[in-house]
Amino acid sequence: MEEVRESSAWVARNSSHVTIDSSGIEKVVEKMKESIPKVEWDYEGIHYFDNGPLTVQYLFVLDALNFCFWPDKDLNYDHLAKGLKEALLNDNSAFDADRLQKYTGPELCELLKWPRQLPLEEERVHLLHEVYKGHQVFLYKRAQIFAADLWGAFKGQGYGEFNDICSITMFADYIVPAVLQQFGVLKYSSTLANAIQASSIIVAGTEEEIELRACSIYAVEKMRELLSIKSGKQVLSVELDLWLWSVGVPCPSLQHHRTLSIYY
Repeated sequence: MEEVRESSAWVARNSSHVTIDSSGIEKVVEKMKESIPKVEWDYEGIHYFDNGPLTVQYLFVLDALNFCFWPDKDLNYDHLAKGLKEALLNDNSAFDADRLQKYTGPELCELLKWPRQLPLEEERVHLLHEVYKGHQVFLYKRAQIFAADLWGAFKGQGYGEFNDICSITMFADYIVPAVLQQFGVLKYSSTLANAIQASSIIVAGTEEEIELRACSIYAVEKMRELLSIKSGKQVLSVELDLWLWSVGVPCPSLQHHRTLSIYY
């Protein structure tokens, strides 16, 4: 994970469209009063959990499909989490490897009880076919969030016991950068701000998109470091990410960038 930190720091130093406001970081940390507001995994009550291997299977499938909901304004992460939970409660073999390899787009929609085609549906089905076959290559965001979900679901025990959970960074997605911008931690160029305001597509791999994600990672790392110094305690980026996410998700007015991508 050091590669994530180092590359994000490089982008932040060389960024043209996104800058990090140190005073904004200090203000947010000061308001937190030396501790991260406690947010439990599954605080929404939408995930499957049985304290066993089926939960691991559920989270693996969930995080393989956890990307790019915004093209369908009625679809969000909650629908995916609850839909997969219901599918597994109805049929505990729904995510067996042999069945995952055979799902079609319409069958995935039926599994989730979604009435129309999913955004990037074929890409989602392709990823389902690759789970458990040894060919799936996660970029760090989805790989890290799977480990973090295991850690959170099992409260750091059993399947969720990771001695190096502190190495995980925040998960660069749509919501957290928008929250950081709202908090005054991230500043956007007028061009980028106007694009987000207009709900324009920001193409994957462009400077703007990379800077949004990388600067968010670097900013949260700086928040974590400052909070650790002020509190004298270990602070985890995964805890900061969950708190920032919980702040942003219930806010319908939060404007995030729009990028068509299977990676987040």
